[in-house]
Amino acid sequence: MNNHLIDNVEYLILIAGRKQKDALLSKICDIDCRIVNTIYGKGTVKCSYLMDMLGFVPEENKVIITCILPKDKTDAIFKILLNEFDFGRPNTGIAFTLPILGMAF
Repeated sequence: MNNHLIDNVEYLILIAGRKQKDALLSKICDIDCRIVNTIYGKGTVKCSYLMDMLGFVPEENKVIITCILPKDKTDAIFKILLNEFDFGRPNTGIAFTLPILGMAF
């Protein structure tokens, strides 16, 4: 396999509330992401008194979205997540990328 082609590709993992699934998928597909997978999950965090006081109210129903995207598109994805989906605020979601080059197939 040609390593210089794999070096320009990243694997995105995104976890958010299930209510945002359709909007997230629409934006991700607009940015040229490939092999998009959607997995439904359920959060396991129990809300405690301290979490209530701090305003952290976990949403139980989650969506996990994974996809492969060109490395030069990662900044655009993260800007959309921060600006349009408020991923900078607590309880909105988490997203990160992994280089494909380091993965074993």
